[in-house]
Amino acid sequence: MTEQAISFAKDFLAGGIAAAISKTAVAPIERVKLLLQVQHASKQIAADKQYKGIVDCIVRIPKEQGVLSFWRGNLANVIRYFPTQALNFAFKDKYKQIFLGGREFKGLGDCLVKITKSDGIRGLYQGFNVSVQGIIIYRAAYFGVYDTAKGMLPDPRNTHIVVSWMIAQTVTAVAGVVSYPFDTVRRRMMMQSGRKGADIMYKGTLDCWRKIFKDEGGKAFFKGAWSNVLRGMGGAFVLVLYDELKKVI
Repeated sequence: MTEQAISFAKDFLAGGIAAAISKTAVAPIERVKLLLQVQHASKQIAADKQYKGIVDCIVRIPKEQGVLSFWRGNLANVIRYFPTQALNFAFKDKYKQIFLGGREFKGLGDCLVKITKSDGIRGLYQGFNVSVQGIIIYRAAYFGVYDTAKGMLPDPRNTHIVVSWMIAQTVTAVAGVVSYPFDTVRRRMMMQSGRKGADIMYKGTLDCWRKIFKDEGGKAFFKGAWSNVLRGMGGAFVLVLYDELKKVI
């Protein structure tokens, strides 16, 4: 294998492992964030059963659904996140060269089958456009600011892990908050899968933006944002763990 191929493989492996570990570690926070974010549009959560906030959600989930429900859907998340994050890190340097140069679904399979039957293949891509927009904004801040900040340190390659984590935590928090409204709209669009006629709340992405702002106010775009910042500790951990794994692989 060429030196370039070996470097790519190391980046891919380190990025993927770091992503899988961190994603599983912060899965409970992700679950809380998701419930707070979509409960307003969910048919499974009655108005009088909606969560009042992060603490209320954390207390009620294990009582009502069991402790393991905090990790519901985590396998699908890891399967999706491993190659995505692995490729993100594997191609990170290439990006820099280019630019600077009671649930509804019983599981992953059941979810895919039901959405495909109800809405067709197109239904699997509900909210895709706004998702891409959010990813562009998030990744630009995630990698750009992190590498820039580390480059300003006296010795970037030998930075203490605590300092690296603090930088990474700040970067992921800022990137997460800036791109959060896009994530809210994306998930609201996804919640419409399987709905017909009068049950459809939003005609499209722009209509979703407009109705959320009109009916719920600007703050609605940031519902669950605080739990997302806490979850971002996992994203920061990915960056730091990636750098540390690269040293030993």
